[in-house]
Amino acid sequence: MKLLARSNRISSIDVLRGLVMLIMLVDHVRERFYLHHQVADPMVVSETEPGLFFTRLSAHLCAPIFVFLTGLAAWLYAHPADGAPRSAKGFLLKRGFFLVFLELTLINLSWFGTYDRLYLQVIWVIGLCMIVLALASNLPRYWIGGIGFLIVLGHNLLDPIAFSPGEFGYGAWTILHDRGFLVQGGALDVKISYPVLPWFGVIFLGYFAGSLFGKKIDVERRTKILLGLGASSLLLLTVLRGFNLYGERQDWLVQQDTLHTAMDFLNFTKYPPSLDFLLLTLGIGFLLLAWFERADTGWSRVLRVFGSAPMFFYVVHLYVLLIAYLMFVRLLGDESREYLGFDQLWQVWLTAGVLAVTLYFPTRWFRDYKRKSPLEILKYF
Repeated sequence: MKLLARSNRISSIDVLRGLVMLIMLVDHVRERFYLHHQVADPMVVSETEPGLFFTRLSAHLCAPIFVFLTGLAAWLYAHPADGAPRSAKGFLLKRGFFLVFLELTLINLSWFGTYDRLYLQVIWVIGLCMIVLALASNLPRYWIGGIGFLIVLGHNLLDPIAFSPGEFGYGAWTILHDRGFLVQGGALDVKISYPVLPWFGVIFLGYFAGSLFGKKIDVERRTKILLGLGASSLLLLTVLRGFNLYGERQDWLVQQDTLHTAMDFLNFTKYPPSLDFLLLTLGIGFLLLAWFERADTGWSRVLRVFGSAPMFFYVVHLYVLLIAYLMFVRLLGDESREYLGFDQLWQVWLTAGVLAVTLYFPTRWFRDYKRKSPLEILKYF
């Protein structure tokens, strides 16, 4: 691998974003065609086969890295390499509200093909995070970073706080910290799948880290800083998790063999993301960013395509999966089974690989088209 030229330094961000989009594709194929082998949060080690466990574990990288890179991209927008600093508030507000709108409409419809239940998931979270960051964008950068660190490091202290449905504060706490139904039993059930508070911290940290990609920091120094951040995050995780000190609701225990003990050690809560969850995923993300600083190969250029049109790929792949599943049910439906899907996990990975190859070409076409098109809305994809 050769060192990327300075003018291409931001390509590492698109490469990392492309990688997590493909990992996400695997997880969504699993959710569509392997749902009869359900996983809990955190996973039940004794009931989850190792292959499924590590497949799901790999998908944990997606949301934290994507939210972090969203904050980083906002800083880059506010501090263009070839121009004067500008406000990111309008950029963040427009895109944030647009993402919330997409979650409420196209994306929810893509999961079930009906609209009788509303799930507020990762796109809703990214949209709200952008809106909140817009409101905070006029604060000094170190204030934004400090608030982000405080939220990420401290939100697990709030774990003992809980509200029952109907209790005062339940709705706000469901949105902020505890996953659950915001509305249930009416014309339209609404479930908060991604409580937002920890994610606010992640996008703030991404914005704070944006200066690493500024004009004053060269590739070599940035790579060293990213390696240091990644190693420090994983070291802190090892200490906190190793001694069951803090950062995860569920302690790890020695299991029947080394493999299952390792699975239990790495079994973190995603909804909301625990500190240990974020240390693992963002720590790996920092190391990958450092690695991709020096990646200029065929595979990195392929990943860059997916990372340069992420919302287009996200929406299209969900509808491709929906249509494929409906056709699958129509051809091979079995009323005796609640879910129809694959019998083996390797079929999930194979299907994801085929879809990745198939969707590469329309994603590349859209990337090139939106760069030339005067339509502003295309930039949101």
